[in-house]
Amino acid sequence: MDEAASVFEPLSARALAGAGQPLDRISVRDYTRAVEIGAFKSERGKQQRIRFNVVLEVSRHTAAQSDDVDKVISYDLIVEAIEAQLSTERINLLETLAERVAERCLADRRVVKAFVRIEKLDRIPGSLGVEIVRLQLPRGTSVLPSVVARVQPMDASKPMVIFLSNDVIGSLALGDWISAIKALARPSVICLEPIDPAEALGGTESARRIGLLSIEQNAWRLAGMASDLTVVDSRTELDWAMKHGALSVWAPSKIVNDAVEKPVADATDPIGLARWFAGEFGAHALVLAGVDASAPGGLAALA
Repeated sequence: MDEAASVFEPLSARALAGAGQPLDRISVRDYTRAVEIGAFKSERGKQQRIRFNVVLEVSRHTAAQSDDVDKVISYDLIVEAIEAQLSTERINLLETLAERVAERCLADRRVVKAFVRIEKLDRIPGSLGVEIVRLQLPRGTSVLPSVVARVQPMDASKPMVIFLSNDVIGSLALGDWISAIKALARPSVICLEPIDPAEALGGTESARRIGLLSIEQNAWRLAGMASDLTVVDSRTELDWAMKHGALSVWAPSKIVNDAVEKPVADATDPIGLARWFAGEFGAHALVLAGVDASAPGGLAALA
């Protein structure tokens, strides 16, 4: 039995599998939560139970001799890593969730190695899942740079969110708006309304998704008018665009559908949807263009 396969076995089996003398370990076992997760359509819009088993190998300390609680890694580190990740975003793959839980645990430099097992309990009569083993990385490196950037954002990276109405997109002032947005001293993201607002009506799940797709159609139409605009549909793409100073246009379907706390607003209330997006990303400000006689000259004061 090798080291990875034996980590959730009794300590004696683990000791035999490891090379050399094993490190101290802390663990949280059978931690079960009901969450929305999964890439299949049948898994969207409903919760299912997933079970976490996490074992951390930690650097040696003198806590046992001194009985000093301040010298040990708290078991809360594992629970908080799980809960923080579950509250951050909706994830499709157990593999992705395991990676991010492991990285959150390894952010504590006293953790040498993380073993993470995650299982779905409601898909089959038994359980199905994934197990990973991750080692401490050198300082300053990360296997998930976009996640780290979101957890520890710099104030300068907070974007401006600009809502452009269809009236603005169809007007002669569009070029002035794009130029004014590019001149801002911070990353910016453009939000839009549906290309055909009537497509969002109906109140059904199908109408909601069609409305979001109509906004995405509008995003690609706008990008076709200005070749240096970048259409973004994921947090990773948005992080990259903000870091590289690209002017982005938001295609909302993925981020909205993957959100843990989904917005009340939908494509029938595109300004409300833009407000939700601005709140999700801690925007510096939300500017409404083509609404209440907003003009591009008003952007300068918000830079």
